[in-house]
Amino acid sequence: MDCRENNEIARLVQNLLGDYDKGRDIDTMEIFNRPDQEVVEDLIRKMMRLIFPGYYRDSTYKFYNMEGNLTVLIEDVLYNLSKQISIVLRYAAGDEHPDETTIEEQGYCLALNFCNRLPKIRAYVDTDLEATYQGDPAAYNKDDIVLSYPGLFAITVNRLAHELFLLNVPLIPRMMTEYAHSKTGIDIHPGATIGKYFFIDHGTGVVVGSTTTIGEHVKVYQGVTLGALSTSGGQALHGVKRHPTIEDNVTIYSGASILGGDTVIGRNSVIGSNAFITKSVPEGTRVTIKNQELQFKGEDGKIIEMNDFAQGDAWCYVI
Repeated sequence: MDCRENNEIARLVQNLLGDYDKGRDIDTMEIFNRPDQEVVEDLIRKMMRLIFPGYYRDSTYKFYNMEGNLTVLIEDVLYNLSKQISIVLRYAAGDEHPDETTIEEQGYCLALNFCNRLPKIRAYVDTDLEATYQGDPAAYNKDDIVLSYPGLFAITVNRLAHELFLLNVPLIPRMMTEYAHSKTGIDIHPGATIGKYFFIDHGTGVVVGSTTTIGEHVKVYQGVTLGALSTSGGQALHGVKRHPTIEDNVTIYSGASILGGDTVIGRNSVIGSNAFITKSVPEGTRVTIKNQELQFKGEDGKIIEMNDFAQGDAWCYVI
């Protein structure tokens, strides 16, 4: 058979149409009853300009004063956000078929409520910026942090998404944080409650679960997991406190895993790298893993004792 026959495309189309007709979840065709991922991502970029007005440029708005630019930007965010919220409210209603006018009014009111919370969000983000600057001697200045640090970006998007989560807006908050996750490698659920002065250093691989509570002045390094002890219960665990509580002034070093809804890390504690914690830690505690024994072998495969090395062997000290 010649694979380049003209009727192959038509046959493929009919095969897929038949496969779409099986009534599975993946076969849903109501594309316009779902929020638009591209619009949500564009809203994030516009919200970032509202949070950091002097850092994110946009040639879309040709105004030469802040008030005019801000007016158009707010109108844009309010209009598009209310449309997306209306879509997800309609989606969440399912077969109830709510009145269209009521849905649109509710979507606008929720979007307006969110926009009124922007000064509060900015106040929190300002503390996160300060914590990052004070906590990282590698930062040249705060411009460096705002424009290039993935931790601050992920935290900022999460703070925006968290307010929508608190307003019981479906879907959109998670879409926002997953966009930040895809950009930074930092996965923070919008349901997590995070206090002021939060600092994520480096960030890649950080996971913060939906029912996590984090206090103020908390510092987290890359690869940290604040997760659930078990999810075998599936949807029966929805809404149950599954993730840990981290109190004020806690530092958690890279690779540490802290699991469980009953687990509380007391204030002023330090959790060392690669620690695996499933029980509460009293305040002021330092948790470290006892050093593992290193073994050295020569080219002949025989074990070399550490005291066989000369005191001046620099590489021995590096190890």
